[in-house]
Parts: sequence; C-alpha cells; structure tokens
Amino acid sequence: MYNEESRVEKTVKALDGFIPSITTVVDVVFVNDGSTDQTLEKLKELSPKFKFRVENYPLNQGKGHALKTGILKATGDYVLFMDADMSTPIEELLKFLPLIEQKIPVIIGSRKTKGANVIKHQNPWRQKLGEGFTLLSNLILLSRISDFTCGFKAFRNDAAKKVFTAQKIKRWGYDSEILFLASKYSYEIKEVPVTWSNDERTRVNLLKDVWRSFTDLIKIRYYDVTNKY
Repeated sequence: MYNEESRVEKTVKALDGFIPSITTVVDVVFVNDGSTDQTLEKLKELSPKFKFRVENYPLNQGKGHALKTGILKATGDYVLFMDADMSTPIEELLKFLPLIEQKIPVIIGSRKTKGANVIKHQNPWRQKLGEGFTLLSNLILLSRISDFTCGFKAFRNDAAKKVFTAQKIKRWGYDSEILFLASKYSYEIKEVPVTWSNDERTRVNLLKDVWRSFTDLIKIRYYDVTNKY
C-alpha cells in the first residue's frame, strides 16, 4: 500500500466478505510502502475481522520491493498477491483453486486470454502501451505470457520464496522479472482468465514508468547473463 487511505476500506470490506466463506486458514499481510498519508491509521480504524499483519517501512521503495517484503514473510502453502484497488475481485481466487489442488507452482491472472472479463477498459493510450510492454517483454525475455502486469498472481510457497529472494527490480518491471525467474527456475506457469476493472486512480506515471519498465527489461537480461540470479 502506498498512500491508499481512500481505497483501503474497499480492500478490507472485500476481504471481510470473502475470507469467512472459505475453510482455508488465511494469513493476510499488508505492506505499507512508505505511505505519507493516513493509510495505516485508516487500516487500524477499520478493524478488519480477519487476522492480519502489517509490514511497514518509512521510505517508499516501489511495488516490487513491497511485494518482496510481504511475500518473504508470508507463511501459507500458497501466496497470492493482489492490488489494493481490487481491480481483480478477490473472488477470482476461486478460479485458481483447481490449479492449486494440482500444486501448480505459478498461477497468474490474465486479462488477455479467452474467457477474461474486462468490465472497464483502460484508456486506449494506456492499453496500447501495455500491449507494447507485453510484446517487448516476450521478445527480450524469450517468453510467451499474454499478460505480465495483471496484479493477481499466486505462487506455491517454495516457488515464491525462491523467485522473490532472487528478485532485484524494485519498481514496475518486477512483473516481468518474477515471471522470467519462474521460467528460469523451471516452474510451470499457468494463466487463468479473470474479471478486471480499471481504476482511474492508477499510480503509474506513463512517461516515467514506461521508460523505467523498458530499462528494467534490459537489466533483467543483464542480471541473467552476468549470473546475478
């Protein structure tokens, strides 16, 4: 979470409604990525009904760093990470369960595969940039993923720990890096079509973050050929 005081209530309500409906023991970790607003105070005020922990650090580091922090602390057999804006509803996790039962190591939500339901699209400019980033990621990283950046992914715990321990990208290029690493370490990756709705209050700065994401792809290749992974 980074400055999510206006959206954290939506997240808590969704989890409050979903977690009691499943029998699995759930370990919820909120990561506060150096928020400067009242995100933590709002979370405490909401008093979620489920048990949760907060990983907190004072300076903003980026989404990739926040995920690494939370995932390396997570204790479940599977680790799911999701966006605070709930663009993909938590109920979509039910679509992952058959693959979880098969112990598939990496399961990722996709807005691009057959069966996906995009309720509210990004504006055409953002959508084209996203498609371009997917194309570049597949070309540079020699992969075949339909949707790198959907923020709804589940890892078997052993795969999560290995991949995120090796992860180096702190900001937006982390999606491509973790899937590259999963493939490098020979973990099977399955894509699942999900429901998704764009939230206009995105944190992505088009010009700055698109360029940074491109340079991150080059870094991933560099780290790989120099045996940094």
